[in-house]
Parts: sequence; C-alpha cells; structure tokens
Amino acid sequence: MAEITAGMVRELREKTDAPMMECKKALAEAGGEMAKAEEILRIKLGSKASKAASRVTAEGIVATYISDDSKIGAIVEVNCETDFVAKNREFIAFAGALAKLVALEKPADLAALSAVKLEDASVEEVRKGLVGRIGENIAVRRLARIAAKGGLVSYVHGGAKIGVIVDVVGGDQALAKDLAMHIAASKPVALSKDEVPVSVVQRERDIAVAKAAESGKPANIVEKMVDGAVQKFLREVTLLGQPFVKDDKRTVEQLLKSAGASVAAFVLYVVGEGLNRKKDDFAAEVMAQVGQARHQEERRTSPLS
Repeated sequence: MAEITAGMVRELREKTDAPMMECKKALAEAGGEMAKAEEILRIKLGSKASKAASRVTAEGIVATYISDDSKIGAIVEVNCETDFVAKNREFIAFAGALAKLVALEKPADLAALSAVKLEDASVEEVRKGLVGRIGENIAVRRLARIAAKGGLVSYVHGGAKIGVIVDVVGGDQALAKDLAMHIAASKPVALSKDEVPVSVVQRERDIAVAKAAESGKPANIVEKMVDGAVQKFLREVTLLGQPFVKDDKRTVEQLLKSAGASVAAFVLYVVGEGLNRKKDDFAAEVMAQVGQARHQEERRTSPLS
C-alpha cells in the first residue's frame, strides 16, 4: 500500500477544500494517486471538491499579439520561478516579442520557435541570456496562432495571468471584447458540446454514475440523473452553453444569435494551469543539511577515514 504523507494530504486539501481526514481517506482508497483521489472526493462531497482547474500552480505571464487588420493573432505562455520575475520588464518584453514572432513567422511548435531569430540571436539564445541576467529558469510553455475567419480580439487579465484570443464573425468590436472577457472569467474548455474531448465527458459520466448509484433510486431514475448531470456539466464548460457574464438570463449562444454573430474559435491560457508549483519544506531542508554536515564531520574524524 502506498505511503500517504502529510504533504500529499495537504496538496489534496489545497486542491479540493475537503476536510483533512477525508483527503487522507481518499488518498488511501486511491492508493496514493492524486487524480483518482480527487475523483473520489468529488463523488463523496460533490463538484465543489475540485478546484484544480482554477488554481494557478506556476508563475509567468500570457502574452498576445494581433495584427493591425485583426486577421492574424498569437498567444504564448512563458513561465518563470517567481511572481517577482513575472513582473520584470525584460521578461515581459521577451514574452511580447515571442507572441509577435509566432504570429508573423508561423513556427509549427516550440522547437521551431526556439530556432527563430529574435533581433540578432535565436529565441533560445535570447532565453538563455535572460536566464543568466535574471537568475531564474525561464521556459516557453505553449503557443497558438490563429488565422481569423472574422475578426480577432484579445484580452489579458490579472497581471497577464489569464490570456484570451477570440475569433468573432459578425457583430461589433464591443461584442467581441465582451466575449473575450467572458471567456477569461468563465474559462470554457470548448466552444460547443461536440468539441469537448470524449475522455472528459466519460470522466464526468463515471463520476455521475458513482454519485447516482449512492442514491438508491431505481435504474431508470439513475440513468436520468446521470444524463442530467452530464448535460449540466457540458453547459458549464462550453462557451455557447454558459450564461453570459453580463446577463445571466441568456446564454452566450443566445447572445450571439441576437447579434447575428458567431464564434469561429478561441484560445484561453491560464498561467500554470495543469502544473504543480514546487513547495519547499524549509525545516526539512535545514535538517537535511545538518545531517549531511554531521555525516561529513563523522567521516573526517573517523579513525578509519
């Protein structure tokens, strides 16, 4: 059986807000697997038991670029070790320059971007130079480039911790900006139900089945409960199904229809999404150093050394 450490319990509690003992029990039941333990807590405690998607677990910024004609856009996430460096002028300028390069040079992936020239050196050489001057590791995590079917609008929020580019066909600039702000606030994972990954839908269905089974209701009722839960989930995570943040009496889909507009695509980046921030245990580090020093002293004074 996997050892359940205090650190694991603390991490699960921070992700879910569940009581400490419930976290420990869930980890034990999951054999120490964090993701599985989260699912167990969601089944037992409800959807409130998972906040992992909304937590920022690494530092850095999101930078965007849109061409003057609003037809070409790009978005990048650049990570660093501390929030202090995320506010550094050179770091911010580097991220902004990368967004423009992605839009204009069309690199296929991060490896291709690293070889693109930025002034007189490659992006990778500039990155290494920046690491040397600032004294922290810096990494370009992800990028996306959009060629618009309509017109592009970008929006960054929270000290550039959240960045959005949205391609809106029809409507006006105000509508497009409102949609970008809505996406930043509501964080949809897909445009419509059809675009939600099958694995994500299946995961929610499995959770709904487990929760409904505990109700003790007849099978036909359980089936309806599961279908209802999945449909509710899909409305919550798709842009078109979400209530519009400025008018929750209608969905984004209804808003777009009333304006004779549509969304062709969007990209949303949240800094550190899906990453785990390293948490240093200062006391443990000190004790380890003391132990190492003691071991070296014993070796130095030993008659056998």
